[in-house]
Amino acid sequence: MKKINISVRKNAIYLSLALMLGTSACDKEELLNPTPETLISGANAFDTPDRILALVNGIYKSVKAANFYGGNYYTYSEARGEEFINRTSNTFTAFEAWNQTLNSGSNFVAGFWAAGYTVINNANILIKGIADNPGKVTEVVAKQYIAEAKFLRALSYFDLVTLYARPYNEDKGASPGLPLRLLAETTTANNDLKRSSVAEIYAQIIKDLNEAEADLPLNYSTSLLNTTRAHRNTAIALKTRVYLNSGNYAKVIEEAKKIVSATAPYSATTGVAHKLQNITEIFTTNYTSTESILSVPMTELDNITGQSSFPYVFNANSEYNLNPSGIWGETEWKSTDARRSFARTASGVQFLTKYNKPSPFLDYMPIIRYSEVLLNYAEAAAKTGDIVTATALLQAVRGRSDASYNFPESATSTQSALVSTILKERRIELLGEGFRSNDLLRNLFPLPAKSSSALIAPAVDPSQANYIFPLPNTEITSNKLLLQ
Repeated sequence: MKKINISVRKNAIYLSLALMLGTSACDKEELLNPTPETLISGANAFDTPDRILALVNGIYKSVKAANFYGGNYYTYSEARGEEFINRTSNTFTAFEAWNQTLNSGSNFVAGFWAAGYTVINNANILIKGIADNPGKVTEVVAKQYIAEAKFLRALSYFDLVTLYARPYNEDKGASPGLPLRLLAETTTANNDLKRSSVAEIYAQIIKDLNEAEADLPLNYSTSLLNTTRAHRNTAIALKTRVYLNSGNYAKVIEEAKKIVSATAPYSATTGVAHKLQNITEIFTTNYTSTESILSVPMTELDNITGQSSFPYVFNANSEYNLNPSGIWGETEWKSTDARRSFARTASGVQFLTKYNKPSPFLDYMPIIRYSEVLLNYAEAAAKTGDIVTATALLQAVRGRSDASYNFPESATSTQSALVSTILKERRIELLGEGFRSNDLLRNLFPLPAKSSSALIAPAVDPSQANYIFPLPNTEITSNKLLLQ
């Protein structure tokens, strides 16, 4: 798969595609004055299948930006929760998120907003370009590329709306959400756009995912592509996350059943054969196993390093240690659990080693894993009264890492106890994968206080303004309708 970098701004689009294209015989004038093939304008970016594929790759590349899934999304999402203790007060590595003092001028507040909307605009450009240039690729391929673009647009809107807008479950999505940009923007003409409601953003996300599911391939030819490009089960898996966030538990169950068998050992029976795998291997030696539904790949020529790298900040540079008062101190998380191996001890505290590659930090960064789908399903089943199914799914996730462990009856015998246990299992299973902040917000839980001997971060209640990210000044000053 050819790799490409794409940068899209509101006021311009600049496409720089490094394509290896052959030249055919042409006249003397063309030979003496060739058109440079490495600089392609918007007018001919969709002229060939190779160029269109490069644009598709470019959307994935923009998801991999330093302020998105390349690194900082994980750093800031994890820092807001209670599982890690900050050690450096470094504003460039999420100290403001850790101590709950992010403001409209904070670098990440602006950077993540820009990164998310860059993905969205890249997707919009691809969708429009294919529609405007019929016949350049087959109809099947065109539908697939558009479906991939819609999937990535949905993923980006979900991440933006869960950080910058009030939680859906607070008022069923009635609060102001985000500017809903569905047009390909190459000028400043449409900068001014009101915020759609949270419910309207969620509706668009589900619409995109439903349409993506219909046209995405069942699978690709290699395990690498099955892990790094969206296929049908990828869209289904993300829908379980979105529906869980909006409290639509019946739909979580409906979607999960498409890719989770009725009994253990759980697996997907269509498309990519997703199932749980060895937890140690999927973070060390086999990033493209069938548990990995979607991950951000890293290579020596295409990776994130330095202060934007989550592995660097949380492990190599020792800026955040595991909080002994957080899930790391959970007594029911036994030493026999393989997930306990994802830590090292230094200066008397533990540091997460789930991402343990040395510089240049080539760990793949997971976006969706099959274990999350099982836990999404378990939580929805528990909240709709199906304690048997929920307990079986929960036990499957724990048993994969600790076959000797059985949950005590008190942890699963009632609906409320079971939901609490599932939420606790999410903290263990998904530790360091960017989920904790959103899990707190979607349940309208406070952001807990945390502290070390030198640093203190206060609790943040749902009623407080800093419960969510502030809108960035960069958007406020360029979009006159944002605050209306």
